[in-house]
Amino acid sequence: MSASTSTALATDTPKLVEDLIANNRIAVFSKSWCPYCKRAKALLANNYADVPAEVIEIDGLGDSKCSEIQDYLLEKTGQRSVPNIFIDQKHIGGSDKLAELQSKGELKALINKL
Repeated sequence: MSASTSTALATDTPKLVEDLIANNRIAVFSKSWCPYCKRAKALLANNYADVPAEVIEIDGLGDSKCSEIQDYLLEKTGQRSVPNIFIDQKHIGGSDKLAELQSKGELKALINKL
């Protein structure tokens, strides 16, 4: 998984979010210090390392941009918290939902559907 930090500052927030979701099989909006984000990233890295994923550490973009992204995600998904995870442009939710899908065997099917 790769991390984005610099290009986001020059891009308007809705376009940034929508482009990340549209251009990546897995898109994770994260904060570097967040234990739930770390759990979700570890689950993906340990089980789906071969699947292209983009992790954006929104706390590295500055407080204003971080808040803008979270506000836009709230408007788009009803979820402002991180991690905020999308797979094939479908909103999955956060760490608990990702872990639930994994434990039921549904995450593998969702990721391997293409």
